[in-house]
Amino acid sequence: MNIIVCIKQVPDTTEIRLDPVKGTMIREGVPSIMNPDDKGGLEMALQLKDLYGAHVTVLTMGPHQAEAILREAFAMGADKAILLTDKKFAGADTLATSHTLAGALRSLDYDLIITGRQAIDGDTAQVGPQIAEHLDLPQVTYVENLQYDGDKQITVRKSIEDGYQLLEVEIPCVLTVLSSSNEARYMSVRGIMEAFEKEIEIWNSDRITINADKLGLNGSPTRVAKSFTKGLKPASQLYEVSPAEAVDIIINKLKEKHIVN
Repeated sequence: MNIIVCIKQVPDTTEIRLDPVKGTMIREGVPSIMNPDDKGGLEMALQLKDLYGAHVTVLTMGPHQAEAILREAFAMGADKAILLTDKKFAGADTLATSHTLAGALRSLDYDLIITGRQAIDGDTAQVGPQIAEHLDLPQVTYVENLQYDGDKQITVRKSIEDGYQLLEVEIPCVLTVLSSSNEARYMSVRGIMEAFEKEIEIWNSDRITINADKLGLNGSPTRVAKSFTKGLKPASQLYEVSPAEAVDIIINKLKEKHIVN
């Protein structure tokens, strides 16, 4: 079984600061981590490896500093790592990113593709489903758990707002996984040492099957105009009254704001 896990290096959002003038993220001095949902997906793949002897490849798109999370994945137990890096990839939104990743995936053998549900620096939850669409594969999102029959079928538990669904899907397919699905294993000392002895494959735009006009900023139909922190709300007032009294209070407040006469 060949499993490919798409992972992303993201800023640790507990340390995020924004430039008050430009409205852009200040990246200097902010530590980078493996996206938590992606790490949950990687752990799921490694558990399948433990049970069935699967071969796990990790794939990421980013600058050369993203090698750090690939080394981390090696230390956790991944077998192969690929870094997609090229100036042509810069400025990509979710659509251009998914086109790039799908272009690389077309050159690889896979039975199962796993991504995180979403990245904490964007929270769009779009890349995984878009990859599935580009590759014309079935997909299940918000995955909490899975069972594999050892052949072609997996049973997936999908988280929904008021519970969960159990779905059966045949491989190959795409799953997007929640960070809460698994507690990611720690890197062993031996794994860390061996991680720096393993080769990371560096792929540029020439290695993937995709039209150049779908890459990077030129292939991105959306733009981030400005980022800003959420404004503070004024202190609220709590009323413990009867429904009739509550109606009077609401009407008076609406009149004070000249919403109603």
